[in-house]
Amino acid sequence: MPAPLMDTYAPPDLVFERGEGVRLYTAEGKAYLDFISGIAVNALGHHHPKAVAALKEQADKLWHLSNMFKVPGQIELAKKYTDSTFADRVFFTNSGAEAVECALKTARRYFYDKGEPHRYRIITFTGAFHGRTYGAINAGGNPKYLEGFGPRMEGFDQVEFGDHEATKAAITEETAAILVEPVQGEGGVRALPEQCLRGLRELCDEHGLLLIYDEVQCGAGRTGRMWAHEWADTARPDIMAVAKGVGGGFPMGACLATEAAGKGMVIGTHGSTFGGNPLAMAVGNVVFDELNAPGFMDNVLKVSNFMQQQLTGLADRHSGIVTEVRGKGLLMGLKLVDDVVAKEFAGKARDRGLLIGAAGDNVARMAPPLVIDESDASEAISILDDTLADFAK
Repeated sequence: MPAPLMDTYAPPDLVFERGEGVRLYTAEGKAYLDFISGIAVNALGHHHPKAVAALKEQADKLWHLSNMFKVPGQIELAKKYTDSTFADRVFFTNSGAEAVECALKTARRYFYDKGEPHRYRIITFTGAFHGRTYGAINAGGNPKYLEGFGPRMEGFDQVEFGDHEATKAAITEETAAILVEPVQGEGGVRALPEQCLRGLRELCDEHGLLLIYDEVQCGAGRTGRMWAHEWADTARPDIMAVAKGVGGGFPMGACLATEAAGKGMVIGTHGSTFGGNPLAMAVGNVVFDELNAPGFMDNVLKVSNFMQQQLTGLADRHSGIVTEVRGKGLLMGLKLVDDVVAKEFAGKARDRGLLIGAAGDNVARMAPPLVIDESDASEAISILDDTLADFAK
């Protein structure tokens, strides 16, 4: 008899009992090298001692209050975020989709408070993925995710990813903001060039728009900087949605905003029962500290550069199957020819003990824990090499 779950996922017939570092283990003790890390979530790997200790310590004290009362961990973590970023204000959520929803509301409320309620439209991009809530799927615009859920939500104008002229042409007197992922994950592991991020910032300044970054997947150290947009120094956002890696595996997200952009989000405009709960804040503080520890990002850059070189070598050796190496930092992808389906490729790699994912545009996606070393990367490359060789046959 099938499990009494909605059939919204199709997981393989594989159950993991525990994790340690960059590996997952079945009850029988079979090890798998985890190069998807819960879809770019387990930034510090599995069973990280400091994160586990913080969670256990907090669990012995207090699990939940709701935001009816002050949670000291929220103030501590919010200060870490604001001291190190563009932001002045933080709203904590449970997920990336919730962080995006908060970002959308923040942008629209900004113009409402300015006496310009007609400015509510958001420019988004093809290939975008902003979550699975109703607002988020409409922002993403993927027809597959919109099908069967009624009329499309008003207020989103989608243009081609990376097309600056099309973006400029889409701006009207009703435009409030531009929403973009500096590196698309689900959309095919596509990095927006740094000059494009700077161009979006200039467009927003020219037309009085707000710039929103969705760094749910590409943030939290994934590219070798704490936030992906930091590679383009002058392209700071007004609002940013983050999640996934910031909780290191514990459900947590946040919406960050400047004082000006967030000033409309006052008492009664937004809320969350579980967002910023004591357990999430205990883990979130540890994850932030670890990601910002001396040398951590240096290692991410070192290993990611090694991995990119090795993937380029793979692409050269298997040019009949791999058409492009994509990504930035430790968010990487292999664009495959149409005859090799990325999901099937991921399944064959899994059979050999390597866990990877499949993204849009027929891309095999890798987002390993940020604590991998070159030996882990070499092991993954060897398995990918063997898997590609099988498909070549």
